[in-house]
Amino acid sequence: MSRNFTYIDNSNVYAEGCRVSAVSKGFPGAATIIEAMNNKVVDYSWKIDYGFLHDFVCGKDEQIGCANLWGSPPPSDSFWQMVKKKGFEVKTFDRNAAGKEKKVDVAIAHKITKDAYSCVVNKGEDIITLVAGDKDYVPVVEDLVSVGHIVHVVFWDHAAQELKDVATKFISLNPFLSFCTNNNI
Repeated sequence: MSRNFTYIDNSNVYAEGCRVSAVSKGFPGAATIIEAMNNKVVDYSWKIDYGFLHDFVCGKDEQIGCANLWGSPPPSDSFWQMVKKKGFEVKTFDRNAAGKEKKVDVAIAHKITKDAYSCVVNKGEDIITLVAGDKDYVPVVEDLVSVGHIVHVVFWDHAAQELKDVATKFISLNPFLSFCTNNNI
């Protein structure tokens, strides 16, 4: 039975989920995702349902090899405690002086390659699931697929086309926006 090794860029999936939500709610200046991006329109009231996200990306039939989530610490540690309760191993990095998140993409890429090349992930059997849409991940995904690893990318429809193209499989979160939405926060 295959195992699923999941690596999530929390800030990336959350920020773009806020944008997808703004489009779905018809916010002014957000008729399309491109328009929302150009106009910097987001729905800050949108929150991820981490329980759904965990079950959706980690799977119910596969054994979970790992469920890692990276991001920057919010004002409250209770958020990260809640995410841990949903089944994720959390890794946080402070933002720099300009408020930009640094190190996350590299940390995720490092962990994926370390797991893949140290034989923690069984090539051709286990599934590596990357929840991110940034084209910075293209070289890592392309390399892993070229040597026989199964790499699924799960993200919103507007993930970088290059990333979609090199993945073994792309799974869109867009049809699941309502399920991904936590109405209790």
